[in-house]
Amino acid sequence: MSSGYGRRMRFLVWDKQNGKLIGLIALGDPVFNMSARDIHLGWTSHDREERLVNVMDAFVLGAIPPYNRLLGGKLVASLIRTKEVVKRFNSKYGHTEGLISKKQKHAQLACVTTTSALGRSSIYNRLKLGGIEYFRRIGFTSGFGHFQIPDDLFEDIRAYLKRRRNKYHSGHQYGQGPNWRMRAVRRAFDYLGLNTNILRHNLKREIFICEVASNASDILQGKSIRPNYGTLLSVSEVTAAARERWMVPRSQRFIDYRICSRCGGFGRHNYRRGYRWDDP
Repeated sequence: MSSGYGRRMRFLVWDKQNGKLIGLIALGDPVFNMSARDIHLGWTSHDREERLVNVMDAFVLGAIPPYNRLLGGKLVASLIRTKEVVKRFNSKYGHTEGLISKKQKHAQLACVTTTSALGRSSIYNRLKLGGIEYFRRIGFTSGFGHFQIPDDLFEDIRAYLKRRRNKYHSGHQYGQGPNWRMRAVRRAFDYLGLNTNILRHNLKREIFICEVASNASDILQGKSIRPNYGTLLSVSEVTAAARERWMVPRSQRFIDYRICSRCGGFGRHNYRRGYRWDDP
């Protein structure tokens, strides 16, 4: 996982019963321009500049086999809205100075955004525990991006920009503007007379928001300065609820989460062939 730039918090979710890894969470600075988020929050450009510090984005979020077969992804996603995450955020970023603005930020974690991998998401839709909605869909991305530009082609683009003495050939340090790779590709296309709509891949990803503070909207709209974390549960409480809500019922309906101790895969062998199966 890339160390990246800006604020980063990473968590590994472990199964205490057997010491196995369940999943991963990685939170980082959100993208600066996201129209669906800004419309949902009622933000102007000034509001975004002032209050984006209270938002984080889950850029890695999910469960690994066999826990993903037991809806472990829903468990991992739910752990974002816990007391431990807020405590970690407060200790790490509650009193930091902005690298660009040089101002004391006094950041307070109000919400976390995330996007589906491709299209609609079955993990975040209707994600509720104990009557509390943990994630809510707020729109879709615009379908622009650069993942269709392979690394070797991008290195050629950088070399071309360097020959043109354009700063974007190496403008990837934090504080030099958002999404350097996208800016570099656009500038090269402008030089070459190519239509930048090539960057439209039309794979619109679903955008979700998790309101960590129950008064997140008021915090992000400047109507309140003190976040209300009164409805937050601990990691152990969320885990217990998720286990009973999703994981135990799924394990009783489907047995393909069991791993074959010989091949390490799902369903490649069966009992009649004499291979032993172990519950994770």
